[in-house]
Amino acid sequence: MNDVSSAYHQSKEQIRLESETIRIAKSDISKFDVLYKKYFEQIFYFVLKRVETEDLADDITSQVFLKAMSKLANYKDMGLPFSSWLFRIARNEIYDMYSKNKIEMVVSVENTGIWNIISEIGQENKEDYTGLYNALEKLEDDEMELIELRFFEKRHFKEIGEILEITENNAKVKTYRILDKLQKNLKNER
Repeated sequence: MNDVSSAYHQSKEQIRLESETIRIAKSDISKFDVLYKKYFEQIFYFVLKRVETEDLADDITSQVFLKAMSKLANYKDMGLPFSSWLFRIARNEIYDMYSKNKIEMVVSVENTGIWNIISEIGQENKEDYTGLYNALEKLEDDEMELIELRFFEKRHFKEIGEILEITENNAKVKTYRILDKLQKNLKNER
């Protein structure tokens, strides 16, 4: 599973250089544009998969970077890519938007992600997506978020943990519990 995740992974040297950029931007906010240019596209597509329009995704992404700039002095470098902090801010902005507007969250479902879930849970009838869609609809928002990050965005557990502010192991355990729940829901539908 790489795709989006490959953009997340950086060498120790890249993380060191990024830390230096952040340090400089903390004292000269005009240098924040380097981080903005590096991460805008990743954050925009992360948001776009969770909202209905590009305009809304653009607005939320702008809010993410405004918030990041205003809170940059509070950012603590933990030797991780700056993107994990930005993804957390984006996630919170999306949740705020949904709760303020009292609307349901959008989930992007792609066939490759569905196929990966089917393979993972060992669904017998690999051509019957209907049962799996019904089982996915029964998941809680936080459960669906884990499934989306892992199977539709192809993120590694370590990155999922950083975005959700849980450990890598906790991300794995929760994901596999959700897969077990999906498998049980599928059996109940038959």
